[in-house]
Amino acid sequence: MNGKVKIRIVEGSSLPPETLNKRWPRIGGLDEKLAKRVERIIRDVRLRGDSALIELEEKFDGAKLSPSRLRVNQDDIEKAYEEVSDRFISAIEYSKSRVEAFQKEILNHLRFTYKDKGLRIRSCISPIRRVGCYVPGGAAPYPSTLVMTVMPAKVAGVKEVAVASPPRCRGEINYSILVAADICGVDEIYRIGGVQAIAALAYGTQSVRPVEKIVGPGNKYVQAAKILISKDRPVDFPAGPSEIFVIADNSADPRLIALDMISQAEHVDATSVLATTSRRLAKRVINVLEEIAESAPNKEMVCENLSRNGLVLICESLEEAVEIANEFAPEHLEIVTEDAWELSEKITSAGLVLVKENTPVAASDYCLGTIHVLPTGGFSHVYSGLSVLDFVKHFCIVEASKSRLMEDWRRVKALAESEGLMNHVLAVEGRLADEA
Repeated sequence: MNGKVKIRIVEGSSLPPETLNKRWPRIGGLDEKLAKRVERIIRDVRLRGDSALIELEEKFDGAKLSPSRLRVNQDDIEKAYEEVSDRFISAIEYSKSRVEAFQKEILNHLRFTYKDKGLRIRSCISPIRRVGCYVPGGAAPYPSTLVMTVMPAKVAGVKEVAVASPPRCRGEINYSILVAADICGVDEIYRIGGVQAIAALAYGTQSVRPVEKIVGPGNKYVQAAKILISKDRPVDFPAGPSEIFVIADNSADPRLIALDMISQAEHVDATSVLATTSRRLAKRVINVLEEIAESAPNKEMVCENLSRNGLVLICESLEEAVEIANEFAPEHLEIVTEDAWELSEKITSAGLVLVKENTPVAASDYCLGTIHVLPTGGFSHVYSGLSVLDFVKHFCIVEASKSRLMEDWRRVKALAESEGLMNHVLAVEGRLADEA
């Protein structure tokens, strides 16, 4: 790109086919060449363990490691603290506290007791024992992603949380990620990235103990690896290139909308979409985008993504905009309208919905308490964003009185007999024999 922005404007009620067709649920699975390449790496790690990890890290990340350096030690963490500012530490601690508070609130609502005549059911949860969190760190470090993946696990009560993040060419993980890991109470940190990290967490090596579930975002190779290993280890969901979809009316500030679209466009292959009923607002947003994108930080990435994946839709009504948003199923959906809360209740598919002008995606990415690991590529049709729910198992404890069993007996018998399970009938009758 030469630093110029050219945003597409679409008149009418439907998204361009190419905008929908490139999304994950509509492409029929993994690209065959990509899948074969990823499968080879996974197989190599399973067969050769640490030796494969060391070779692959040098090949893909340029880091020369030994088996003893695959795992970060305490000295590495103490050194990392010397390289970050007190301001950064304070911000990570605050972000941690906000995520922790909201996830605890979710957890508290999972524990309850239901009572009916002669019946008591207690809703219970228990944590997964050991999980792995993948934290991207190749092109740029993401300490906030560490907070967003680790803290829900810690709130859930997971005893062992392992983190894998790619090292830089000298074999060191970014200092900000190490400090964030220490603040959040991570138990193990590994200098491995990409497909090889997912394989190591899933199947283990001489130095890496396998985990019971893997979560975290990553590039197309990481996502492919998660899909391929999911037959053996549970994963969260595909979380690929970032997306923002804005629904706005004439009351919205065009400059703020443009800033939000640009903020997401500084991620690799990101998509930025505006759906509005106001032709005047659409033109003003495009003018602002063209004005400020060319001088924005990371302008090459921003201009390329806005020109390739940017879109402005002119809708006949806000209801139509909502229908299109639900079809698109975006990662982030901002609603900046006079009746934003009312419209938000009509949303059925989105990773995260942010209402009114003072709730930008950028704030939710760090400090509002919500988690920014969200389904992308249309997967919010079937997946929820990462939360404490991903790290617990749910089960019930139930007690029925004899009088309740008597009351339900005829129904139990009718259903058991319809299925030919006569011993089920006898199991209940045996408890009621003295009542007959």
